[in-house]
Amino acid sequence: MTTQVFIVPAEATGERLDRYLAGEIPNCSRSQIQRLIDEGQVVCSRVTHTKANVQLREGDRITVTLPEPTEAALAAQDIPLDILFDDPDIVVVNKPAGMVVHPAAGNPDGTLVNALLHHVKDLSGIGGEIRPGIVHRLDKGTSGVMVVAKNDMAHQELARQFHDREVEKEYVALVWGLVQQRKRIDAAIGRDPKHRQKMSTRASRAREAVTRVTWARDLRGVTLCRVAIYTGRTHQIRVHMSAIGHPIVGDALYGGVHRRVPHPLRAVQSLTRPFLHAERIAITHPRTGERMSFTAPLAPDLEAVARAVAPPELQDALFAPATTAERADEDRAD
Repeated sequence: MTTQVFIVPAEATGERLDRYLAGEIPNCSRSQIQRLIDEGQVVCSRVTHTKANVQLREGDRITVTLPEPTEAALAAQDIPLDILFDDPDIVVVNKPAGMVVHPAAGNPDGTLVNALLHHVKDLSGIGGEIRPGIVHRLDKGTSGVMVVAKNDMAHQELARQFHDREVEKEYVALVWGLVQQRKRIDAAIGRDPKHRQKMSTRASRAREAVTRVTWARDLRGVTLCRVAIYTGRTHQIRVHMSAIGHPIVGDALYGGVHRRVPHPLRAVQSLTRPFLHAERIAITHPRTGERMSFTAPLAPDLEAVARAVAPPELQDALFAPATTAERADEDRAD
């Protein structure tokens, strides 16, 4: 058995216990959390009988006991996977758009986890099963770099780094309109009160979220930008960019699909997903302590659209990854 303890922060006040833990233990789905609660493996210090629908308060101490690993019930599937790095503790992949990270209702297989079970042969126990440890997620329509834990030690340390905001995450996005470089968006995010599939900055129960545009280039009606996030809320970049009037091109859920566009931008109508790509992630290796940075090149469908709408004189500069010096200059500007 392994035990994890959580102290509920102020911003989680009023949130359901099962929903809160599903966000804090990324490798466990909400249904798995509910099963642990039913089995008495989750204790909330403030209540006599812990139930999934307990409304949390600031300072509540939540103790979660995870069972010893068993063989994963999920099927290993031979799905092509772009593996960027692999060692005994972590595996880094370039997730394609259209792939769901973890099996769930409506996506029982064909996921990143199914693919990793086939390609990675030295997994050990993660949260009660011998399977990959998912410490962060990308939306189905988002491509790019992801770090996955291969054992409990790596999972717990990476989860701590994400919780303590020690992980650097940078995305490439194409958004409508002109966005200022170094634009900072600090707006809490919660479930949309009217549309349950959406998140919103107008939710009554919301959690802190911070996004920053680190680099931007005006492409005559749209802006190609790099975006760093300091929190990892569901749909964070999509919600924040839409909230400031610059939705991500191709994002139907948050207003980024336009029926009529000027001729120079017609290529964006070929998009079948939001123009959002996780370009870079930097972590501290859970065993060695070495700071490591991983990048995934812009997905071909997105690069084709960007090249089609960018003036010729800008194209070479648009698709070169940011240098260390450029990132240091961005950090100093903060």
